[in-house]
Amino acid sequence: MNLTTLLSDYGVTAIVVLVWLSLYFILVVWTFVYRYLVLNIALNNEKKCLEVLLSGRNALPKNSLLGSNLIGIDKKLTEPMLQYSLDKAIKDATIGLTFLGIVASTAPFIGLFGTVVEILEAFSKLGTNSKATLDVIAPVISKALVATAAGILTAVPAYSFNLFLKRKVFELNTYLQLQINVLISPKTNL
Repeated sequence: MNLTTLLSDYGVTAIVVLVWLSLYFILVVWTFVYRYLVLNIALNNEKKCLEVLLSGRNALPKNSLLGSNLIGIDKKLTEPMLQYSLDKAIKDATIGLTFLGIVASTAPFIGLFGTVVEILEAFSKLGTNSKATLDVIAPVISKALVATAAGILTAVPAYSFNLFLKRKVFELNTYLQLQINVLISPKTNL
């Protein structure tokens, strides 16, 4: 199928919408895979750091995100400094989630826009043909609905990936907060 055949079957608007949604889909999958791997590595690292702290060590492990966010700051590990480090770690961990949310909410509308424009163009062409029967209209509307389907196909994974990654960030936040709690808790001998 060459470009002219594709343009004759689908209008320019539908092609632009389908290309746009295809790019969205590729970026959604890439964002998810990349962020998932980064968050999994961070989660495993922070679990180990928490275990080190719970084993009785009073110092923050160097490979903890809390400690790495405080590099170059010559201050004692106070609760406000640890909170700053936690906030920075969570900010860094949520990179990409806004994009997934935007795609999840806009992709169906982009697809619907393509469908509406295609149906309008189809009806304008069919209006000039006095023999517009269901056999003529059905294939045109069927082609027009492809854009809506593509929008939904893009939005569903984006929404699901967004929720999944938010859960991973929540788990990371929990491990970091537990480390802070261990570090600031008064040491008592039982």
